[in-house]
Amino acid sequence: MPSAEETSVDQETVVRPTRQDEIAAAGSELIGGPVGRFARLGGGPLTAVRTVALVAIGVFALGMVQKLPCYNWAWFRGASSQYTHACYSDIPHLFVGRGFSDGLVPYFDRLGGDMSYLEYPVLTGLFMQVASWLTLTPDSDPIQQREQMYWLVNAGMLMICAVVVAVCTARTHRRRPWDALLVALAPALALTATINWDLLAVALTAAAMLMWSRGRGLAFGVLIGLATAAKLYPVLLLGPLLVLCWRAGKWRAFLMATLGAAAAWLLVNLPVMLAAPEGWKKFYTFSQERSIDFGSFWLVITQRTGKPIEVETVNTASVLLMVVFCACIAGLALAAPRRPRFAQLAFLVVAAFILTNKVYSPQYVLWLIPLAALARPRWRDFLIWQACEVMYFLGIWQYLAYTTSGDKHQGLPQDGYQLAIVLHLLGTLYLVAVVVRDIVMPERDGVRTDGSDDPSGGPLDGAADVFVLGSSERRARSLGTEAVRGPRVEWGAGSTVTE
Repeated sequence: MPSAEETSVDQETVVRPTRQDEIAAAGSELIGGPVGRFARLGGGPLTAVRTVALVAIGVFALGMVQKLPCYNWAWFRGASSQYTHACYSDIPHLFVGRGFSDGLVPYFDRLGGDMSYLEYPVLTGLFMQVASWLTLTPDSDPIQQREQMYWLVNAGMLMICAVVVAVCTARTHRRRPWDALLVALAPALALTATINWDLLAVALTAAAMLMWSRGRGLAFGVLIGLATAAKLYPVLLLGPLLVLCWRAGKWRAFLMATLGAAAAWLLVNLPVMLAAPEGWKKFYTFSQERSIDFGSFWLVITQRTGKPIEVETVNTASVLLMVVFCACIAGLALAAPRRPRFAQLAFLVVAAFILTNKVYSPQYVLWLIPLAALARPRWRDFLIWQACEVMYFLGIWQYLAYTTSGDKHQGLPQDGYQLAIVLHLLGTLYLVAVVVRDIVMPERDGVRTDGSDDPSGGPLDGAADVFVLGSSERRARSLGTEAVRGPRVEWGAGSTVTE
């Protein structure tokens, strides 16, 4: 039976992508075509959310199959083989490299080699430790079998995270659950889900977005705090929230979210911070000391010029660029003709962080997938971006195969890899551009064509503006017409929005 939440939404009001999106309509021909005028909606056990969850499981499983060459042998027979088959994963290598195979406790026990302590945030370290506890192969087994089992356990736990991401995305926009198929069917999800542990933070962030859309600011803050304890990027979402709450005058909601985030982050980090300060701060010192790495435009610059850039210089430049981008996003949010949706600004700020960073790892695309599905739920734009990400995914592994194998006729040379990086960055910039266009021209925003304001905005949804940046005429127009459920005003042919 459908859940109470699903039945509370009139099935006739649920947005059908096949009626709005020509790519979705064309793709639906594989399963019988677009939904018909007289289709019986809402019946049967396969609700939208359950369908999305099942699809996410299936796509994740396909990603596991793609890793089979490495699982069977390539992880254990030299570096170039795992790159040639594009099935590399940090998980089995760090099982040994970070002491989990020897029973070392993260942050407390010092490691040998170049890495003195585990270089991941505390909640990710806990996730890795729990997976090692669940890896029940005896110590007497060959290390290869133990690494394989550790990867399988992690894959099972990450699959749960992937389902959480898809389901939370489906529930965030009550009337648009089918948009979550963008997440569930994303090729980059299948290819990158088990490279690292990023899906834990992505799942917590997706759950936080769901809580905010339901008006539960404190729960949102707690989940953002926990997500930040797993990966740094989720804390960036508080920035867009600050600007939107400023424009709408929702200061209490923002304060509750910020306090919840700070409390949750401290609750997780403080015990390790006090008991093992050297191990705890390794993540932060490693992030500062890390040199320019794969996927970033900084790498293209250094390779093209042949001149290395000092780490301190890159750190400073990255921070300055991020500040500039955030200032532009804030100005856009405060001066836009209509207050942007929360998901739009969340996507923009995370994309800015990735684009300016000194490393753009293949799995970072996971951070953006659910935000992109909420910010710009259009299959054409999403697939263009995903095609660029798939090309980069193949490019980086073939470049590593080229650099690690003795055969220079194998893999992708440096010039080809630089082209892959540029394509990778342009794909993300393309999606950024169409989201910005939707903000500047709200009549182009597909989410708002049915009269919605901000389905993921929670207390911001339908709220009146109290501050708008710009000319007195625009301020008066915005402050005077933004109402909770006012009359619909025609924006363009065939579309209406609630003013």
